[in-house]
Amino acid sequence: MSLNKTRSLGRPAKLAALALMLWGAAPFANAQDDVLTLESAIQMALTRNEQSLAADQSYTAARARVTEARAYFLPMITVLGGYLRRPFQVVREFQGSQIAVQKYNALSGSINLSLTVFDSLTIPGYRSARAEEQAQRLASAEAKRQLAYEVSNAFLVTLGVGQVLEASRHRYDYSKQALDAAKARYKAGLVGVNDVTRAELEVATAEMGITQSQGQVDTTYLQLGHLLVEQIMIQTKLKIPDSLIKAAEEQAFAGTGLVEEAQNRRLDLSSLRWSAQAQEALVLTPTLRWFPSLTLSGQYRYTNESGLTGRSTNWNVGATLNWALFDGFARNGQHSEYKALAQLAQLDVQATMRQVELQVREALVSLENQRAAYKQAKVAHEVALKNAAEIAELYRQGLASALQVADANVALFDAEVAAVRERYGLGVSFLNLEAALGLDPLGKEPVL
Repeated sequence: MSLNKTRSLGRPAKLAALALMLWGAAPFANAQDDVLTLESAIQMALTRNEQSLAADQSYTAARARVTEARAYFLPMITVLGGYLRRPFQVVREFQGSQIAVQKYNALSGSINLSLTVFDSLTIPGYRSARAEEQAQRLASAEAKRQLAYEVSNAFLVTLGVGQVLEASRHRYDYSKQALDAAKARYKAGLVGVNDVTRAELEVATAEMGITQSQGQVDTTYLQLGHLLVEQIMIQTKLKIPDSLIKAAEEQAFAGTGLVEEAQNRRLDLSSLRWSAQAQEALVLTPTLRWFPSLTLSGQYRYTNESGLTGRSTNWNVGATLNWALFDGFARNGQHSEYKALAQLAQLDVQATMRQVELQVREALVSLENQRAAYKQAKVAHEVALKNAAEIAELYRQGLASALQVADANVALFDAEVAAVRERYGLGVSFLNLEAALGLDPLGKEPVL
């Protein structure tokens, strides 16, 4: 329907025709500077939300465990010092000289060095710690990716609820126009008082709908602000992610190869693979315990009580060989345990791979269904818009009742709300597909 043709239908028809334009254009009318984009919202959450901060700390802890495991390959150096005050001293004569065997003030100090030359247990422990570090690095990145999707979903829900509020206002404005028309016709004696009463009831219902929608908007803004760790004011405009909505409507996906791409890209699956490697490294630990360990040690010592030797310094070096020949078959039990845990880790990887495949295929089906539902909702909205305009004009000509006008108004409101919900439902379905494919909400490879 052209705008010129719509104008010939009168004021109520104009308002009805304007509803579709407002529905599509309202989110883009960001005259104020206070505009929040999806990219900004995600960045705020990643820098402030506790889930993101906890992911960073978990990775820091994993790196610290690698440093701790590496320490077994490096020497340990300790310095000891002591002071002792005695109530008396002991002096002995040796070859004509007075030697203080025990002084009033005794000082001593030593430097000790210990180096594990070979300990088979440290090798699998270090390999396991390195693998766990990589697993945690990927797990932390995955936690941030999931947070980004949580923010994106909340962002779209908030946008959708905001446009439902706009639809409620459109309904109220339209019902007010219908009430004015009913009062004018009643004043002219063309209709009965029932038409006015019916129109007033529709106005009251539309006004209550605005109140309810406003409450939903307030709630979604609070929930979004909770994720961003920032109080989001109602006056803040949320900018529609145009590229996301457009991609959700138009982007085509080839089913072949998507599953394999997702399995290679998904951070959670890669994290499980590294965890399985970490567990596999520990399987060798009980076997290596059959080998002995060798440790070198050295000490340099100083004291001011040289005694009969006349030496205030001394040093020594040594080697220690430790070989556990029998431990009551504890190594056998530990080997069986570690081997079973490694197999469990591999089973987790296999199960997750199948789960990724299921998620990708389900997301593809959901996206196609949502696209069809959105197309149908747009057609239904256009039909309801034309019907409301025609009924409004027929009522002005006395060819339709107030009940028909109210029903057309309700049908237009329901169609507008359905179109809004299906539109953002399409965006959510597209996000679910991107999540299943291992991408971030902006369609990019996740940053590690």
